[in-house]
Amino acid sequence: MSLASTTVLDRFLRYVQIDTQSDPNSTTQPSTEKQKDLSRLLVTELFEMGVMNAHLDEHGYVYATLPANTNKLNVPVICFCSHVDTSPDCSGKGVKPIVHTNWDGSDIVLPEDTSQVLSVSEHSDLQAKIGNDIVTASGTTLLGADNKAGVAEIMDAVYYLINHSEIKHGTIKILFTPDEEIGRGTAKVDLEKLGADFGYTIDGESLGTLEDETFSADGVKITIYGVSTHPGFAKGKLENAIKIAADVVAALPKDSLSPETTEEMEGFIHPTSIEGILEKVTLGFIIRDFSESGLHKKEDYLRSILNKVLENHPNSRADFEVIEQYRNMKEVLIQFPRVSEYAMEAIQRSGLTPLRRSIRGGTDGSRLSFMGLPCPNIFAGEHAFHSKLEWVSVQDMLKAVEVIVNLSQVWEEKS
Repeated sequence: MSLASTTVLDRFLRYVQIDTQSDPNSTTQPSTEKQKDLSRLLVTELFEMGVMNAHLDEHGYVYATLPANTNKLNVPVICFCSHVDTSPDCSGKGVKPIVHTNWDGSDIVLPEDTSQVLSVSEHSDLQAKIGNDIVTASGTTLLGADNKAGVAEIMDAVYYLINHSEIKHGTIKILFTPDEEIGRGTAKVDLEKLGADFGYTIDGESLGTLEDETFSADGVKITIYGVSTHPGFAKGKLENAIKIAADVVAALPKDSLSPETTEEMEGFIHPTSIEGILEKVTLGFIIRDFSESGLHKKEDYLRSILNKVLENHPNSRADFEVIEQYRNMKEVLIQFPRVSEYAMEAIQRSGLTPLRRSIRGGTDGSRLSFMGLPCPNIFAGEHAFHSKLEWVSVQDMLKAVEVIVNLSQVWEEKS
């Protein structure tokens, strides 16, 4: 599949210039109306391709169907899914994408902030991309490859399949979601309307990877109630909730159980917020582990730290609230082995060595799997996401398009 025969780069460059940041502090769905700016464009482009049932619903979801072109009646309906929003961690307004054609292997200095340098020494995946066309932002924003690379790849694959009717496939569903970056990507999805049997998110990183295992995840909210009194007359009376909260955080291990000290299959306890005043402080944590039992062990450990700290503050108390976030999708996918096996075959047919990995995070596919749509994650080629150094290889995007096309064909052939 050559660049000349595809539209993936043009689509990607167009999509990333549309500001679609989600907002964790918003209570609406989608969290920002501007996400619909891209979603409306996607519906228009799908109509222009001939996908006449594409539509955007009130919650910001794009649904579309590419009808089957096979005579086989028993081909499962598969869905390809990506999210339109970008992370609130880094500005997504005014993105200026730059294509570094036939990249020569030297460090890439981003022109609008020359302190932002994409270096081979710090980005190991770049080492294999010499000669590729690398897309970055200009240095003041993220790029938006997470997940507009996936959006562009799905759109281009649909375009390719429509224009190559010799490639037989079953019914294909397309789903573009809002608010994935703030954990609400499936909050209002209508799976009955979608009507798919199996799904694939196109939201992974390195070329050739398939991710069919995620963290299991909970949030923990600790609310500490101290004892307030006038500081001039506080001896023996004052119990400062701010200091209690600080002691809880300080008691966490320094060399383990944190994101900065763990890798591969290791989980962590991660403080993410602290807010309050002397008499009341709220601490926010995220807890991650690949097993639910490991998740609960970490929560019990955090609770034990809190209780030990409170022993020194007998008149203070605390609430410990666990909020379930998502679970390891492998628990579901292991029941449907062909979903991952067919993806591995599609990757191999694209001339790549399949790499099966676990995600130190979650995807829409985690939640979709437990909602009844088994849904592993396929590479989109995005790297250094949520940062000004975000980048993607055009050649990797082309391979992702090829995998989507091949996967559509694999399901038809094996049915």
